[in-house]
Amino acid sequence: MARDYFSTKRILVTGGAGFLGSHLCDRLLAEGHDVLCVDNLFTGSKRNIEHLLQHPRFEFMRHDVCFPLFVEVDQIFNLACPASPVHYQHDPVSTTKVSVHGAINMLGLAKRLRCRIFQASTSEVYGDPTVHPQVESYWGNVNPIGIRSCYDEGKRCAETLFFDYHRQHNLDIKVVRIFNTYGPRMHPADGRVVSNFIIQALKNEAITLYGDGLQTRSFCYVDDLIEGFLRLMNSRDGFTGPVNIGNPNEFTIRQLAELVIELTGSSSKLEFRPLPSDDPLQRRPDISLAQKELGWEPTIQLREGLGKTIDYFRTITG
Repeated sequence: MARDYFSTKRILVTGGAGFLGSHLCDRLLAEGHDVLCVDNLFTGSKRNIEHLLQHPRFEFMRHDVCFPLFVEVDQIFNLACPASPVHYQHDPVSTTKVSVHGAINMLGLAKRLRCRIFQASTSEVYGDPTVHPQVESYWGNVNPIGIRSCYDEGKRCAETLFFDYHRQHNLDIKVVRIFNTYGPRMHPADGRVVSNFIIQALKNEAITLYGDGLQTRSFCYVDDLIEGFLRLMNSRDGFTGPVNIGNPNEFTIRQLAELVIELTGSSSKLEFRPLPSDDPLQRRPDISLAQKELGWEPTIQLREGLGKTIDYFRTITG
């Protein structure tokens, strides 16, 4: 099929070598766009984009978004930020900087180019929620001085900047709030519950649960999430979000552990440890807005998605 140069866009993806960013690059290229992937490789990996490096419409640039970037693009997806507690607590000052300075620099670029810009925010803006499930109008219950605050408050400040640029400069913005997402290319040492459990199960090690294991999460497969990204980016003018994108099916952490043991055929046992500080007890999105505005809802159930994720981890753990 002939390429339509009038509909082809040059699209910047910051954090493009990360777990989510690399899947987004795949999808944008599949749709015929030119992709500029920017990443400083602090938590991203060239392995995630190795299969794209020879692609004629893909370009990789090693750059830290805490510093200005001068490029010419038609759209910006701003995904740059460490997103797992292990990584964002390693250097909490830098985590806040990449959320805040990164947002300022990307918003400045979008303002100069007069282009649409997308912000990957997070369900962490809701903190340890007192409203369940979480709706976009809920302001959150967040500790501003805790060990997770570098990420939570950095993302909250980034949302503030996006909406102030929208109001003050009439910038065309789209803001998504991402709930727990899993799938191939997750970092094996990111400390997230899905990757932790799979690695432990494949090694037949004890699976560590914190607290009583009855805290709940909702798990969205990466392909479903990326579909939500694209529907939001291409949604009607004037619709800014924020929009929850996640899977509303809720599971306890113990149920997840038991399912991982079943799917891997592992002999792992469950081991319980004290609950970390500021760890939310419940996290589940209300996706009514995404259903109404984007016609989006997840299609891949946990058992299917975990199977694909386990297959990936088998290939990288040998």
